[in-house]
Amino acid sequence: MPECDRRFLSRPRTLLLAAFAALALLAGLWACRREAAPAARNAKKITLAVIPMGTTHEFWKAIHAGALTAARELGIEIIWKGPLKEDDRNEQIQIVETLTNAGIDAIVLTPMDDRALVRPVSEAKRAGIPTIIFNSALQGNDFIAYISTDNYKGGVVGARRIGALLKGRGKAILVRVIASVEGSTKREQGFLDTMKAEFPGVTILSDNQYAGITTETAYQTVENLINRFPDVEAIFTPNESSTFGCNRALEDHALAGKVFHVGFDSSKKLIEALAKREIYGLVLQDPVQMGYRSVRTAVDHLRGRPYEKTVDTGVFLATPENMDEPAIRRLLAPDLSILDR
Repeated sequence: MPECDRRFLSRPRTLLLAAFAALALLAGLWACRREAAPAARNAKKITLAVIPMGTTHEFWKAIHAGALTAARELGIEIIWKGPLKEDDRNEQIQIVETLTNAGIDAIVLTPMDDRALVRPVSEAKRAGIPTIIFNSALQGNDFIAYISTDNYKGGVVGARRIGALLKGRGKAILVRVIASVEGSTKREQGFLDTMKAEFPGVTILSDNQYAGITTETAYQTVENLINRFPDVEAIFTPNESSTFGCNRALEDHALAGKVFHVGFDSSKKLIEALAKREIYGLVLQDPVQMGYRSVRTAVDHLRGRPYEKTVDTGVFLATPENMDEPAIRRLLAPDLSILDR
């Protein structure tokens, strides 16, 4: 057979071997790409939007400290942005929408309205941006995890403290915060349910007055209630601003320490009032842990790691008797120094 014919017959075999080699190379490259993908996702600089209800109260500063601690441990960035006023749901919606369009990787949100924030969270989900809800619940199921205090239990703890102080008989007032916030609403309901079930000898003089979001509005609300019910013996206030406003009103009416006041959350002024027995109990959350766990949960989700979908960060009671115990002191006055670094 001529040499040219032999070369012609060997060409298909050569081409077939070349095709097999090319396919093997492509398969190897695809396998390497698949193996490298998780590492690439883990190496990517993650940016989270952490959106509280507000930024001025000590509670939110502690949330910020916890979130920032987790961010620095994990080597990620957080954008801390909250509304100027804790009842401005439209501003919070706008913040969520703006940051959703800014190329962030996930949202960590405490909604000031459990219905109004459903739509922007759903829109974030459609854009491929997961949301972690913390502190106060959101309706629907378009978020991936919920990190919070058991707020209902917080109300139960407050009710039992007041019931014990009154020895099961007396006259009490519940001061509400605002209607749309699920967290404080659960505290209020826990308080009322427990008083009714466990302390039927305690009369609730008022349970339908709202303190609003500032110390000033809380002060005015409590002052009006004191004027209406001068025989009140105990008051429960379910957040930091309502507790401080109530304490000021009781001081101005020379009733601080005479009325059994049990509040929620902590600040320097509230710690001083607790030490002076002007306040008889502060129901405490762990906001540092709440912020910390929320950020870690978001990052675990983004990196494909397992995480808990519901986390209870605990509820505690500080009293004049136990306030100097290390575990309680840490919750009363959390370390916020990271915010200055």
